[in-house]
Amino acid sequence: MTRHAAMEAEAATEAADAAEAGCSADEHVRYAYYLRAFRSVPADGELDLVATVLRDEDQVMAQAAVVHHVNLRAAALGHGPDFTGWVTAMTEAVEGRPFILQRIREWSLSAAITHGGPWDADALTSASYWLQRRVAETTTSPRALAVLSQDGGTRRIRNLAKAGRLKNRC
Repeated sequence: MTRHAAMEAEAATEAADAAEAGCSADEHVRYAYYLRAFRSVPADGELDLVATVLRDEDQVMAQAAVVHHVNLRAAALGHGPDFTGWVTAMTEAVEGRPFILQRIREWSLSAAITHGGPWDADALTSASYWLQRRVAETTTSPRALAVLSQDGGTRRIRNLAKAGRLKNRC
């Protein structure tokens, strides 16, 4: 085992140990442990680590750590071959936690928009401002930009979408 791999394994173990043993009363310390553990967890240990983190007594902090991980992992997977399976597995792992489930659904919607898959305009306009802003800033989809320029949830989102539409015309 390389030194780097050993350090990563130690960080994952440390986070799990901290949660299980209640070693740190400070949620900031546990949050940092969890983020470090998520950065280094192998794919086959990801769902176990999610379950461990979600057993933390501070559910706000635990769910924030999982959402942070979901954002990084979904962005890294893009809409590649592993994305759909990951979405299914992660959705099951976070069942009963509406905010995390919403974020996973929004990443799926973002992937569909970005990669030309089927998506519903109502799903985009009823999505969080986070997703609407992300789509307005990153997509080249004329349809998504048209929807958001007309019905985006904030003036900023509508203006970003209008600017994106103009940029696509040039």
